[in-house]
Amino acid sequence: MAKVQLMDIAIARSGDKGDGSNVGIKARTPAIYQFLKKTLTTEMVKEHFKEICFGKVTRYELDNLNALNFILEDSLGGGGTETLIMDAQGKVHGLALLFMEMDVPDELLA
Repeated sequence: MAKVQLMDIAIARSGDKGDGSNVGIKARTPAIYQFLKKTLTTEMVKEHFKEICFGKVTRYELDNLNALNFILEDSLGGGGTETLIMDAQGKVHGLALLFMEMDVPDELLA
């Protein structure tokens, strides 16, 4: 096992949806996707965003794309037009999640 950042095994795309955001994580290989499907839980994502995500985290599995999509409710302080938070948009949440560290089996990193 090796401790790596999620960015070493996946890419991300994210955006804001009103007062929440969505973060799509696409695995670099089908084997990595199967690993992430088992290990990248809503609880892990909620913990990673604990300072900004005050609502529920929901995960959707997109097997045909080797991707997971997470919806982070109540993560934008009311949304871009309702908050005093500077630049409260979900577009940065994908990059933020890619900094999460995970223990990954060595054979997936070759």
